[in-house]
Amino acid sequence: MTESRLSSSGAKHDAVHEAAVLANALPYLRRYAGDTIVVKYGGHAMGDVGLAKTFGRDIALLKQVGINPVVVHGGGPQINQMLKRLDIPSHFIDGLRVTDANVVDVIEMVLAGSVNKQVAELICEAGALAVGISGKDGKLITARKLRRTVRDMDSQIERVLDLGFVGEPVKVDPRVIYALSGSGLIPVIAPVGLGEDGETYNINADTAAGAVAGAVHATRLLMLTDVPGVLDAQGKLIPELTAAQARQAIEEGVITGGMIPKVETCIQAVQGGASGAVIIDGRMPHACLLELFTASGSGTLIRAE
Repeated sequence: MTESRLSSSGAKHDAVHEAAVLANALPYLRRYAGDTIVVKYGGHAMGDVGLAKTFGRDIALLKQVGINPVVVHGGGPQINQMLKRLDIPSHFIDGLRVTDANVVDVIEMVLAGSVNKQVAELICEAGALAVGISGKDGKLITARKLRRTVRDMDSQIERVLDLGFVGEPVKVDPRVIYALSGSGLIPVIAPVGLGEDGETYNINADTAAGAVAGAVHATRLLMLTDVPGVLDAQGKLIPELTAAQARQAIEEGVITGGMIPKVETCIQAVQGGASGAVIIDGRMPHACLLELFTASGSGTLIRAE
C-alpha cells in the first residue's frame, strides 16, 4: 500500500493542481450559469484536428455546467476545395466572395451540409447534444443583398459592386435557438440566410455571429480568430475597449486591415443587445474557457460603454 501511495505522488500533485483550477473557476461558472454564449468558430482552430477536438470538448463542457452555447461557424477553405473539385471559378472583392447562382449552391451544400454536421459531431463526440442548422431553418436569419460601393481614385466616381448572392442579416428570429437550447441541445449554425424574395444568401460568418449574439442578448460573443486580439500601436494586446474607443482606434489607424470588420462586428453585436464581445486567439487550446473562467481573460473585450 505504501509503495502504491508513493508511486502516485506525481498524480496527487496533478490532482491538487486540477482542484485549484476548478476552485478558481467556480465563481465564473456561477456568473455565467444560465447565460447564452455565442461562439464564432473558424480559422486555424477549425483547420487543426487537435484544436477542433479540444473546441468540441470545451463547448460540450459549457453546456454541462449550465451555460447555453450557440456556435456559428465558417468554412472558407472547405468551400474553396469543393469549388476547385467541381472546377467552378470564384474570386473575391474586398475580402468578399463574388457569389453567382452556381457558387451559392456549392456554398450552401458545404456550409449547411458537410461542415455544419462535422462541427456538430465534434460536440456530440464530447458528450453533449448538438444540432446543425442553417440560417434558413425556422427563418432564423432573414437576409438582403449586400451592396458595396467603390470609388475610382482618378475620377472620384463611386460605383456599386455586384457581389451576387452575398447577403447581410436584416432580421434574426431566435425562436429556433431558444427551442433547441431549452431542450438541452446546442445549436450549430451555418451562415446561410433566406431573402424576402426566397433567394439563398451567403453571409460572412463573423457578421452572422454578431447578429445572432445581439438577437439572443448573449452575455458574450466569442470571436475565434488567428490573432491574440486587438493590438495597440506598439503591438501589445488591448484587454478592453468601449465601442466608442474602438471606433476611435479605427479612425486613428491603430486598428487596420482585416481586424476592422471584426471589431465593427463586435460593436454591432453589443449595440444590438449582447453584453460584450471578445476577439480571442482560436489557435490557443481552450481559448473559450480561458476567456470565460479566468480573471485575465484571453483576448480583447469590447463593451457598449
